Amino acid sequence: MIKTLNLMNWEPYRPFTVGFDSFLDKLTAIQMDAPSYPPYNIRKIDDFKYSIELALAGFDKKDIDISYADNSLTIKSIHDRVITKNKEKAKELTHKGISQRAFTRSFCLADDVVVNGAELINGMLTIQLEKIVPEEKKPKTIKIK
Repeated sequence: MIKTLNLMNWEPYRPFTVGFDSFLDKLTAIQMDAPSYPPYNIRKIDDFKYSIELALAGFDKKDIDISYADNSLTIKSIHDRVITKNKEKAKELTHKGISQRAFTRSFCLADDVVVNGAELINGMLTIQLEKIVPEEKKPKTIKIK
């Protein structure tokens, strides 16, 4: 059973907000019972930069597909490559403790967050994100005349 975020507790605030409808709709689409594989970290680097780190031991760059559309960042294994590679390597193993199963992991990103790139180093996939704040929304001091 897939659990989604219950936004009923947001309802009292709807009469006092403008322009948050699409944001609340996106939150309701988040699956709360998402699989736990692969494990990941979300790191806040500074006020405007974040990174998502996924532990992908044994995966190659060509085994992974990263896509971004409609504020949804999706990372998934390319299923056929993973299955073929695992069958070939299974013959050599006497114990298999490192999982390389097929996966899909999605993240909902805010409208002002952009994906700046991704790199796979030593089994750790790191995706760089940045929150773009327009000049008019940055904090400023108002001088009194």
